[in-house]
Formats: sequence, structure tokens, C-alpha cells
Amino acid sequence: MMIKNFQTMKKIVFIIGSLLWTVLLSAQNVYTLEECRQMALNNNKSNKIAQAESDKAEYERKAAFTKYFPDLSIKGAYIRNSDELHLISEDLFLPIGTVNNGSFSLTPDQIKNNWTIIGGQPVPLDANGVPFDPKKNPEKIQWKQYTTIPADQLTYDTRNIYVASLNLTQPVFMGGKIIAYNKICKLKKELADSKLNTLQEEIIVDIDETYWQIVSLSSKKKAVEGLISLLNKMENDVTALIETGMATKTDKLSVSVKKNEAEMALLKIDNGIHLSKMLLAQYCGIPLNEEFSLKDENDESLELGIIEPINMEDIYMKRSEIKSLDLATQIYKQKEHIERAKLMPSIALIGTYAGTNPSLKNGFDTKFEFDWHVGVTVNIPLLHWGENIFTLKAAKCETAMAQYKEDDIKEKIELQVKQSEFKHSEALRKLEISNRNFTKAEENLKQATVGFEEGVVPASNLMEAQTAWLSAKSNVIEAAIEAKVSEINYKKATGTLIKE
Repeated sequence: MMIKNFQTMKKIVFIIGSLLWTVLLSAQNVYTLEECRQMALNNNKSNKIAQAESDKAEYERKAAFTKYFPDLSIKGAYIRNSDELHLISEDLFLPIGTVNNGSFSLTPDQIKNNWTIIGGQPVPLDANGVPFDPKKNPEKIQWKQYTTIPADQLTYDTRNIYVASLNLTQPVFMGGKIIAYNKICKLKKELADSKLNTLQEEIIVDIDETYWQIVSLSSKKKAVEGLISLLNKMENDVTALIETGMATKTDKLSVSVKKNEAEMALLKIDNGIHLSKMLLAQYCGIPLNEEFSLKDENDESLELGIIEPINMEDIYMKRSEIKSLDLATQIYKQKEHIERAKLMPSIALIGTYAGTNPSLKNGFDTKFEFDWHVGVTVNIPLLHWGENIFTLKAAKCETAMAQYKEDDIKEKIELQVKQSEFKHSEALRKLEISNRNFTKAEENLKQATVGFEEGVVPASNLMEAQTAWLSAKSNVIEAAIEAKVSEINYKKATGTLIKE
């Protein structure tokens, strides 16, 4: 009675465990190829850097456009001087004379010097009684009256100086420099986007190859599991045949060895799947301890796209590498214009509204007084010892180098397209042959199984048929995955991997 209860409990535990395992399996995340691609793009640090570079180029393009507009700025300054400004060091005493019709003249009654008559004209005498010319020796004049200029009245407080100005500059003609700079920034934005596209293609190829590697290993795992199931059945059949004397223990041992080999192959495949999923998880930013599966792991049929020939000129237009080199060539061309602009005059309008405190607009005053000024500035380069000419020639060399690189990469891309097209055609032929071989191996396995069950085919022949079936099945899986990967590489080579 206790044994029966124990057996019942084992069944209940087994059923509950099976249900829990089913729930756990159903709770696993199942990812499609597109989801893996998107997660990898979102997780990849290089992709984030390239996206930031694209954003940076866009901001630089917008900044370059502002060069067409006036530059308006407010400037201010404060200066602290150590001392006041003294226009005279001491009081000044100025003699009082007579001004007639704007000229200063002297009369005898305005000076204290003694006079004498020489040649009928009055001539003053100095302190020693010697006649002198007052225009040549004014220091000998002895004035009767003086006016005073006090030194403190010509002392100004310039210890604190404030300056404020509103400045405006409008470029009129810069030799085409601003236009070329705007074109360069626009081309840099397109170049950053092209590089981003190239990087994303490389990420997608890595993801696709890893994804289909897992699908391939999963398909092989199912094939090996099917073989192990057949070997288990065969082992039971051989055991029954041994009891009837139709088989020997050697036959059973051979089946057991074959089964162990299959289980070892299954272990290697499981390890390969685990490592490949860890790599895919690292690409996609999935936690390494998360259990997940791929949608195509359970899909028996693999859909292959139709490869159509594409004109090489169309391929050149779609390949991001060609776009990048073409944009680089255009950028260097615009740099030529910038270097050429250094040889040409530049013209700009300027306007200023400025004030100082203290101010001298209406005498010295400790308050702000503002004035406005407008004008035109012209800069004409005359002599730089050929520097600008040499830099212009250097820019032309950079343009030529970029063009040569573009021509070289076009030749390599044409070879890459031809090779990828050939590899895909070869993979499709291998898949077709593998499918035919598998059909024959499957039919051979059926015949050998029936013959073994009827006792007319030895166990060794059946195991050979099973081995041939597994090999043919593996070849079909490998050929299908190879065709899929070659299709991806062909799309990358033709620039059609990422649809715009």
C-alpha cells in the first residue's frame, strides 16, 4: 500500500514539475531578428558616439548659418587708476595784455619795464637797463597784472573709469568664406550620417551572423536529438533481438557507442548555443544570465530573398563609403574656396554706441555720456610672402587625394560585389545539392529501418544510414545558413542592407 502511494506521489511530483518547466519555458523572451538588430543598435557604444557626432554636425551647421547675420554685442569695462589726473602741477600766472583782431599785443602801461627810444620806436629795458625784443625774450618782461589758473581746478578724478558699448558688425563681402563655411558644415552633417549608416551596417552584419549561427546550432541540436531518439529505440530493439538470438551483444555495444557519440555531439552543440547566445546578449545589452530564445529557432523553413543584379552606378550611389568619400571631396573643394578668400578683400559694416564715465563730451563730468559711430572696414591683403597661395595649393592637393581614394574604393567595391554575388550563387547551389542528398539519405534511413525491424538488415547498416542522415541534415542546415549569411553580405555590398 505504501509503495502504491509512493508511486502515486512520484507521478504527481512529475506532473507538477513538468507543468512548472512548461511555464518557465513559456516565460522566456523570444526575440526576432529585427528586435535583436534594434537592441544592438541601441546598446552599441560606437553607434551612440556616431549618433552624437551627427547631432554635433547638425548644431555646427546651424551655427555656421548665423554668420550671415549681424554680430551684436555689449561690452563693458572698469578701470581703477592709482591717482587723479593733474593737467598742471602748480598754479599758473598769466599776464594780462590786449587782444586786437585775434592778436595779443602789449602797451607800455601794461608792463613795469623802463622804455627807451631806438630808431623812433619804444623799446623796453630789462632789469639791467639793456634793451631787448619782447617777442624773442618774453621772460624779461615785467608785468603789472596777472591772472591765475589754480592747479586744483585742472585736477580731475579719473581713479574710477567705466566704459560701456553696444557693437554691431555686419559682414558684406568676405571673399566667399562664409558661403564656403556653410557648405562645409552642411556636408559634414551628411558625412556624419553616412558614417553612422556604415557603422550600423557593420553592427547589423555581426548581429545577423550570430543570430543565424544560433539558429543553425539549434537546428543541428534537433537533428542530433532525433538521432538519439532513434538510437534509443534501436537499443531497445537490439536488446529484444538478443533475447531471440537474432543479434549479439556486440551489436548492442556498437549501438551504445554510437549513442554516446551522439550525446557528446549534443553536448558540444549545447555549449556552442550557450556561448553564441552569450555573445548575442552582449551585442544586444541583454543580461548574460537571462534565458531567451530566437523566433527562427523553431522555424523549420528558412526564407531566402531573391537576389537581383544591380547596376554598379546605382550601387555607388547607395554605398555609404562612396557617399563619405564623395562628401569628403566636396568638403576639401570648399576648403579651397576658404583659402582663396584669404587672397581677396573683405568688407564689413560696423556700428557702435559707446559711453564712458567720467566723460569729456561737455567738459569733464562724472557721469555716462554716449555717442554713436558708424563706418565701413576694408581689409585688403597685400604681401604675405606667398603663404596664402601655398595654402591654396595644399588644399587643392587634399581635394585630389580624396578623389583618388574615391576612385580606388570604387574598384574595390566592384570586386566585393562580384565576389559576394558569386558566393551567394555558390551557397544556393550547395543548398540545392544538400537538399537532394538529404532526400536520398532520408529514404535510405527509412529503408534501413524497415529492413532492420524485419531482420534483413544488420544493425551496422542501420547505423550507417543514421550517420548518413545526420550528415546530410547537417549539410542542409549549414548550406541554408550559409545562403542566408551570403545574402546579407550581398545586400551590404550593394548598399541595400538598410532601407532608407
